Amino acid sequence: MNNFKSFWLVLFATLLSVPSTMGQEVGLQLYSLRNQFKNDVEGTLKTISDWGITKVEGGDTYGLPLEEFLGLLKKYDLEVVSVGASFEELAENPQAVAEKAKAYGATYVMCAWIPHKGDEFTLEDTQKAIDVFNTAGEILDRDNITLAYHPHGYEFRPYGEGTLFDYMSENAEDFYFEMDVYWVKHGGADPMELLNKYTDQFVLMHLKDMAEEVEGNDTGHGDVETNVVLGTGQIDMSSIVAKAKELEIEYMFIEDESSRVLQQVPQSLAYLKTLERD
Repeated sequence: MNNFKSFWLVLFATLLSVPSTMGQEVGLQLYSLRNQFKNDVEGTLKTISDWGITKVEGGDTYGLPLEEFLGLLKKYDLEVVSVGASFEELAENPQAVAEKAKAYGATYVMCAWIPHKGDEFTLEDTQKAIDVFNTAGEILDRDNITLAYHPHGYEFRPYGEGTLFDYMSENAEDFYFEMDVYWVKHGGADPMELLNKYTDQFVLMHLKDMAEEVEGNDTGHGDVETNVVLGTGQIDMSSIVAKAKELEIEYMFIEDESSRVLQQVPQSLAYLKTLERD
């Protein structure tokens, strides 16, 4: 069977029912389709809708006025439940971040990067981030919006008897975490160990598998082409999804940064569907 025909058969299968992963919502991080949005915003949103996805994590309008973009989201039955915010935005004007989230109707704000010098990431960087996130998280909480930091790998460097991530978790008073299972693994940590240890701190998740041959590092950088179809890489995705269900993590977003995203997302959805039958 040729690749084109195989892709459309998989797509048709996913359209029958996007997996809820046993009662949870499976969504998409819109960054996955960043290159497609550059050429066709509406067509890209239609593709997501055609996959059967209704929940997304975003925050960008891809050059369109906000009202026009919101109209397209409504047209294609897409709900932005989480929006991204930069560290600088959270540090300088967290109330504006809250207003942005409210404009989308989102209940979560995620931050995916802490500024630091080169590949260095220090205790001082961590402490500054904790202060910013706790302050911003308290302000967001007034509008019933939850702040979640998305570790990128460099947080798993040794500190004390654990890691800088452990230190951050122990001092997180007004913010939570979004686990990206790829970057946790890439940074040298074990996603399952963290889920078992911090049972109430992970509120969102990025589902992203890592090619078998990849050896990670603690820089927070990697080759996007090592993002593979869920269940085909080195991450124990079935156990992680089951644990996420047990912990009642509300949204799990597929994030696929590779150039094969249009082919891989339907296959990843089909894989998640099989977990419902196990």
